[in-house]
Amino acid sequence: MAKFNPTQIFQWMDLWYKFTKTHPKFLNFLQAAAKEGIQEGAILEVNLITPEGKRYRSNLKITKDDMELLAQIKETMP
Repeated sequence: MAKFNPTQIFQWMDLWYKFTKTHPKFLNFLQAAAKEGIQEGAILEVNLITPEGKRYRSNLKITKDDMELLAQIKETMP
């Protein structure tokens, strides 16, 4: 397992800022989901369509451990 470099958090924050400026609707989705939908027992579904039209789809049921991880991530975001 690779060692965690604490300075990477600043790089991640910069990349997150750029991502949210490029994809503002996704940030709005995350904020609405965090406010009303992300809770233990909820199902998160992800759908990806490649430029060639190939589809990938998966889902997961949010657990207590997932909620703890999300809380930790939320604390690191500005």
